[in-house]
Amino acid sequence: MSVKANWNYPTAIRFGAGRIAELPEALKAVGIARPLLVTDPGLANLPMLKAALSGLEGAGRPAAVFSEIQANPIDRNVELGVARYRAGRHDGVIAFGGGSALDVGKVIAFMVGQTRPMWDFEDIGDWWTRADPNGIAPIVAVPTTAGTGSEVGRAGVITHAQTHTKKVIFHPKMMPAITICDPELTVGLPPFLTAGTGMDALAHCMEAYCAPGYHPMAEGVAVEGMRLVKENLSRAVKDGGDIEARGNMMTAAAMGATAFQKGLGGMHALSHPVGALYGTHHGMTNAVFMPYVMAFNEKAIGDRMARLAAWLDLKNHGNAGMIDWVLRLREEIGVPHTLAGLKVDGARIDEIAAAAEVDPTAGGNPVKFDRDAARRVFTAAIEGKL
Repeated sequence: MSVKANWNYPTAIRFGAGRIAELPEALKAVGIARPLLVTDPGLANLPMLKAALSGLEGAGRPAAVFSEIQANPIDRNVELGVARYRAGRHDGVIAFGGGSALDVGKVIAFMVGQTRPMWDFEDIGDWWTRADPNGIAPIVAVPTTAGTGSEVGRAGVITHAQTHTKKVIFHPKMMPAITICDPELTVGLPPFLTAGTGMDALAHCMEAYCAPGYHPMAEGVAVEGMRLVKENLSRAVKDGGDIEARGNMMTAAAMGATAFQKGLGGMHALSHPVGALYGTHHGMTNAVFMPYVMAFNEKAIGDRMARLAAWLDLKNHGNAGMIDWVLRLREEIGVPHTLAGLKVDGARIDEIAAAAEVDPTAGGNPVKFDRDAARRVFTAAIEGKL
């Protein structure tokens, strides 16, 4: 075989209910004595966080909390966090929360030892080699949602506030040293966020599976991740206390982020500018775009989707069967059929199409995703036409 490829797999993961109790030991294992805990404002005063902080205090590893983060985090959030880290003379980061907190926590840990601007490390070519790897602080990740999979990723998505564009900041050493996946931490997640984050996990798996390139390990992970979503997402939305379903969705989220090293595609290329301009929830935005991107990619993914539909034991086969399943799932868990349900209109279509074309995820789409393609899919998602 003449194919050559580079493959990477994630960090050490401690999975299971109640394992948040191991946070002090995890910090000890990676040499963090004075952590900065990065989280979002919604979690800052919740009992789960207070319990974790109490445990750290009792173990002699007290943490300071930084929570000045918005839903689609911007550069200023990172800058404030870096300043707080340096002022507190911290020696590592606990990234605790959903995708925004995880991304910001990882980028703070990355930037504390750098002298160049953050945008110099955007995921373009080999820009990551500009960084000083010795300046990157160790990270322990604790996800409280089941969607982004950022807890096993090597990048963070940050919005450039001045240009309203989302940028992917990447470095191999940005991957957390240890991740604690405790499904009990997701029990209080409202149905809307459970649905949105779960659909984000599905989008990661599906786009990775459809992306061109040779990576059978990532494809296998993606397929099993989609099976877990199929069997557990509706359960988790309907019964937030279903620990088995919650745990399986946490697993699917990590699998999606593991798989998408193979690539993403049109769903994310459109969701990034829409989220930056309209402040929409990232996973829910992916969920709205999903069937329209699948329909657009029909000619390139037919055989692949036939295999996937058979594996998922769907009544209808091929890409049409997959779209039917996605539509039924979306209706069942409350995903809007069109962008109007996210309060997104067509007023900025030209701006969104231009941004989608140059988004780093566009290159992973199995059909060329240029400006015209982005306009076509965006229009379909406005009109609700498949």
